[in-house]
Amino acid sequence: MFLARVTGHVVATQKDKTLSGQKLLVVEPLNVKYDDASKPASLGNTGRAIVAVDVVGVGDGQLVLVVQGSSARMTEQTKNLPADAVIVGIVDSAVFAGKTFYQSTK
Repeated sequence: MFLARVTGHVVATQKDKTLSGQKLLVVEPLNVKYDDASKPASLGNTGRAIVAVDVVGVGDGQLVLVVQGSSARMTEQTKNLPADAVIVGIVDSAVFAGKTFYQSTK
């Protein structure tokens, strides 16, 4: 499982029929930077892009939890899908070493 930010969406009119009706989003995996113990951790960009199936109803720019591989096919909605990445949660806040480094504004 990893943290990612939703950066876009994908429209594919021609696809496997089991993917019909599934919302496909582009997410950028993020890394947590915690080099200096005196400062709170921060989120850093990786420059990567992954297409993930959205099973929780997220919006553009939100911080999310993503699973890949066999875990991606363990949700009720994706158990029979050819999916390798699935958004399984929306992050409200994240804490590292007792310091909050992300807090949702919604």
